[in-house]
Amino acid sequence: MAQPLTAMDEHFVHQIPEPLPNVLLHHPHWRESYFFGVHRPDALGDILFLTLAHYPQRASMDSLQMGRIAGVRLIGHHARPYDGDPHTTDVGAARVRVVRPFEELHLWADPERCEIGMDLTFRARTKPYGLRRGTMRAGDEIIWDQSHMLQSGTYQGTYTAGGVTRHVDEWWGQRDHSWGIRDHGRCPLWLWFQIQLPDGFLGVWHWELADGARVFTDGCWAGTDGSEPVPLVDFDHAMQWVGADGAPIEFGEHGESVTGLRGQCVFTLEGGRRIVVDAEGTFDRPYEPFHRGGLNQMHVRTDDGRHGTAIYEVTGSHHHRYFPDTVVEGLLPS
Repeated sequence: MAQPLTAMDEHFVHQIPEPLPNVLLHHPHWRESYFFGVHRPDALGDILFLTLAHYPQRASMDSLQMGRIAGVRLIGHHARPYDGDPHTTDVGAARVRVVRPFEELHLWADPERCEIGMDLTFRARTKPYGLRRGTMRAGDEIIWDQSHMLQSGTYQGTYTAGGVTRHVDEWWGQRDHSWGIRDHGRCPLWLWFQIQLPDGFLGVWHWELADGARVFTDGCWAGTDGSEPVPLVDFDHAMQWVGADGAPIEFGEHGESVTGLRGQCVFTLEGGRRIVVDAEGTFDRPYEPFHRGGLNQMHVRTDDGRHGTAIYEVTGSHHHRYFPDTVVEGLLPS
């Protein structure tokens, strides 16, 4: 039987002997996605996230518009079927356009249809960094098998919520582009820290088993001077959830009482440079009811006196430090 072709099949983009968008393994959790985070460089405040992803097995594309604006947590979702076009990064109410690869992208979400409207331009402030491929299994099942890139940038434009339009002027943030299998609900813990400093960014992607055993760590320091990113060779973390009174608390089953996050992490770079980062911030975008934890906006300070802002994603399903009381269905990696 003939296989359907798309316009992209005219180009030199194939990596397996199948038409696009076929992938190596037909899997319900195979996805390719963009993720953008936008926050102030000088203080904690409003925070914005935009995702765009496609799913070959579902033959669909979707977008999340998320954030915390004027203290209110917001989230919206839009999707479209492939309908013969699995490549155009547009779901109608939201879209992403690559203006210049690895240099400039445009993000748009319709303020009339989305919880958060956006009209933002991302411009790179560092070179991109490609993480090595990471894989994790639970028995014979693939939980994670993915490649990933990170890049820091500045954002310019506007965002709209509740009929009010606000301006973004050289805010910091980052972008991700990832592809592969990700079964979020079966990963015990993943940490994704994106730390923006005046002279560059520190990024890490780190997975652990429920008992704290390390599965995967990769990341980098990337400077705004245009130099090549320096790979991360080790990473330590000691974060704790915080309640409304500022005291440490347990996450519990669903994190209803969590209002913030604080603690220290240590980045060790290739060549031996060691950077200690203390951070404190707000729990801005919980992932409930789909996953535990979520996205935290942080103020950071390094042991050499630099200050910046960051996004700390602390999420997963069950972990001795961050999610000791959660209950998970199905077999977890061990």
